[in-house]
Amino acid sequence: MPVTVTSLDDASAVPSPVSAPPRALIAGALGNALEWYDFAAYGFLAAIFAKNFFPASDAFVGLLAAFGVFAASFLMRPVGGIVFGHIGDRYGRRQALFISAGMMTFSTVAIGLLPTYATLGALAPLLLLMLRLLQGLSIGGEYTTSAIFLAENARPPRRGFIASFAGCGASGGTLLGSAVAAVTATAMSGDDLVAWGWRVPFLLGVLLGGFTLYLRGSAIPEPRRAPAAPDAHDGLPLILAFRIDGANMLRAAALNLTLGVGFYMLFVYLTTYMQQVDGLPERLSLQINTVSMVAVLVLAPLFAALSDRVGRKPVVCAGLVGLILFSWPLFRLLDAGTPGLALASQLGFAVLIAAYAGPMPCVLVEMFRPETRCSALSLSYNVALGLAGGTAPMVAVYLVTREQFDMGPAVYLIAVSVVSLIAALTLTERRGGSLN
Repeated sequence: MPVTVTSLDDASAVPSPVSAPPRALIAGALGNALEWYDFAAYGFLAAIFAKNFFPASDAFVGLLAAFGVFAASFLMRPVGGIVFGHIGDRYGRRQALFISAGMMTFSTVAIGLLPTYATLGALAPLLLLMLRLLQGLSIGGEYTTSAIFLAENARPPRRGFIASFAGCGASGGTLLGSAVAAVTATAMSGDDLVAWGWRVPFLLGVLLGGFTLYLRGSAIPEPRRAPAAPDAHDGLPLILAFRIDGANMLRAAALNLTLGVGFYMLFVYLTTYMQQVDGLPERLSLQINTVSMVAVLVLAPLFAALSDRVGRKPVVCAGLVGLILFSWPLFRLLDAGTPGLALASQLGFAVLIAAYAGPMPCVLVEMFRPETRCSALSLSYNVALGLAGGTAPMVAVYLVTREQFDMGPAVYLIAVSVVSLIAALTLTERRGGSLN
């Protein structure tokens, strides 16, 4: 049966871009900060979760188990992508954004209240796993729906810059998680941090979550028209997406492999790497990571704005080529074990990741049609992030700890960057074009 693609005059058409109220744009981007704040806080405190929830005589087993729970939450992201993609396409972007933020706020605070293994025994890590799975479900629709909302409400000449704030929200949340973890680790003794201090970053999540829910409930307007609704014979939006945009979904997944591995290896796992391989103190490694995240937060919108002028494809490809060429030497700098060289390495990675990731939200939105955009983008993005991003810290821990291959993470990053570069080279440039 032929695929019916709705016209620009019906419900699935994207409204003509207007300057959305600043509060609405902030609300669209802020949820990413909430989502990645918790993911980052867990990653930075993984060694403490290993002690409190996975006690074992072998420290490697406990750490691997802690990162295993981190990875398991990513496996729920494709499911979340399907669920929230459907909500966004059928019922509107606002509903998807509000529900995902509410689920993330609840699960983040619940982790901060969770009893440890010493109190509940084996039930404690099981509850931790369930809450992390709920977080994975909620984050499955957050980044992509917010990127779509921002891009659809931006004027074409500034679309890349505006859409980049979806990624900035993610970077800002990771930065905030790193900063809160660093301040917490600095303000108390190691024993207090293990005993109760690890709860502080998660309990503070109620402030960010509450503000996000308030803004999304009050600042994001109801859609002026009904959301996209594929004809009944086409079935679910996701089925229609596979039929009309299957090739682009595969391309988007390949593009996002490096985003998953690069982000979660370089700005989550490397705090553990600096402690275990370089022998740097925990607080110093968190401080170095915080500085590098500030660099990403500043540079990503600048590279996205550059893509508004010269095109998305040249900027994204330049970032990927840089990761292929410089990942090995930058890891060699990190491997030297001195704070100055570790900071230089992290800043080098920050520049390359910002060049690649800054334009990426807009690149992904421009790849898909409006009537199935949420479903197609959410699934392709989350499959890649679930498979590559969630497992990146585990792969790195295995290569460094079990295989004694300190440069293993660099080789892994180079390999996925090659795959993403091949996908990027096949992109069709759509800078300045209509999202319809």
